[in-house]
Amino acid sequence: MPALILRVLFIGNSLTFANNLPAMVSAIGHQQGVTIECETVAFPDFSLGDHVQRGDAVRAIARGGWSFVVLQQGPSALAESRVQLRASVRTLDRAVRRAGAKTALYMVWPAANRLGDFDRVRESYAVATADVQGLLLPAGEAWRAAWRRDPTLALYGSDGVHPTPLGTYLAALVVYRKLTERSPVGLPLTLTSASGEFPSITLSAGEAALLQQAAAR
Repeated sequence: MPALILRVLFIGNSLTFANNLPAMVSAIGHQQGVTIECETVAFPDFSLGDHVQRGDAVRAIARGGWSFVVLQQGPSALAESRVQLRASVRTLDRAVRRAGAKTALYMVWPAANRLGDFDRVRESYAVATADVQGLLLPAGEAWRAAWRRDPTLALYGSDGVHPTPLGTYLAALVVYRKLTERSPVGLPLTLTSASGEFPSITLSAGEAALLQQAAAR
């Protein structure tokens, strides 16, 4: 395959910076000879509307040079949250288009005590993506696909909201798959960061196949 170089700006909250998702995506790319340069604008408990108000994200987008700008909000399963998500995505997409990049939406997951919200989370992110003809990164759907094969997988952290390193790894596989259009199947069983940017991942062959196939789907 020809060399691929991507520059990706992540805009979100703690569901993006927990376990350093962008650094994991970059490391997965490195394993496959793909350069994925990532920057992040993320603050705890921020919605995309909060990012619009604060301005840091819009200024980062305007610097330009991005291949993709990845937007992430909370689950957004409630009707009013969906309205806010769609409005904020449309606002930010205008800045993304001016910068010559493409908008991608990082679909997350509901809290562990609201598993019945998965369909509504997917619908909210899907419709917001369609609004701007963007790219959907369905990490939450990959979680469900993995659980269908092994319901014991520990993807939620102790608070039932944030991901474990394994949950972030599965999300990173989805992001890698969608941004590069390259399959994650067959990646190495370990993912490490020499500088300690994210927790190391070590999988059995069976675990790796399960997670990589879930992401590929």
